[in-house]
Amino acid sequence: MHAQHIENTLKMQRRLDTLFRGTTRGFAFLVLATLIGIIISLIIGAMPTLQSFGFSFLFSSSWDPVAENFGALAPIYGTLVTAFIALLIGVPVSFGIALFLTELCPAWLRRPIGVAIELLAGIPSIIYGMWGLFVFAPLFADHVQPWIIENLGHLPGIGFLFQGAPMGIGVFTAGLILGIMVIPFIASVMRDVFEIVPVMLKESAYGLGATTWEVVRYVVLPYTKAGVIGGIMLGLGRALGETMAVTFVIGNAYQITGSLMDPGNSIASALANEFAEAQEGLHVSALIELGLILFFITFVVLACAKLLLLRLSKNEGKKT
Repeated sequence: MHAQHIENTLKMQRRLDTLFRGTTRGFAFLVLATLIGIIISLIIGAMPTLQSFGFSFLFSSSWDPVAENFGALAPIYGTLVTAFIALLIGVPVSFGIALFLTELCPAWLRRPIGVAIELLAGIPSIIYGMWGLFVFAPLFADHVQPWIIENLGHLPGIGFLFQGAPMGIGVFTAGLILGIMVIPFIASVMRDVFEIVPVMLKESAYGLGATTWEVVRYVVLPYTKAGVIGGIMLGLGRALGETMAVTFVIGNAYQITGSLMDPGNSIASALANEFAEAQEGLHVSALIELGLILFFITFVVLACAKLLLLRLSKNEGKKT
């Protein structure tokens, strides 16, 4: 009788285990199916534009809904440039914040600063956009942009990037706001991964006479490289897909100029500005194709990050 009870219990456990494996497998395939469904729906929606313009859609900066002449080059340029500026600002600042919190910050100050960073990450993007438009842009135009234009606009090679009128809004302003927005995300991830480094490793390095920077460079970063790159990719994903904050401050002009001070556009801001009022036909199809392009850009970025991690893992154990 006891043996029969044990056998029944084992059968029930095997059934539950099979059910659990099947359920989790179904959830995993559900994510894959959702991804494939999104791609298919975007391709179907963009098909009229794909048939009308082909690859020329990617290399044309024209955007004329009346004449139904569309090109994605200006939004693509704005998306990539603002994201690059955001990372150029956000990554060093986030690294400094994470380094200070984990290695240099007094214990009594660590928690308040950590909570402040997490609160910044929770602020809605539209609040950043409103603050950027009504507070930051006027101050930037009156006090910062004139200095940048006067002192950096004449530099050989890069001076053209900082020429123009001090309007406050533009590609550079959008990149700055995005940089402020991604700092909490990147800094939080970096702080968390820095904290998982075994104390024994760091103390051993300090015991051998290493400085704080040497400990971070030769112990902390090699140990946490996957998490650091993941945090940077999280910030880049936020910068690429950000909509409302960029819409407020980028200027929303379909143009490509050498100066970062001039107004521009991004894929996300173009969708936010026009999708609700777009007429059925090529206009809607062009906007959907912009979404497909943004999806492809994000995929390429994530794939490059994965390849970088695989390359770093392959080189582990080799002489550095």
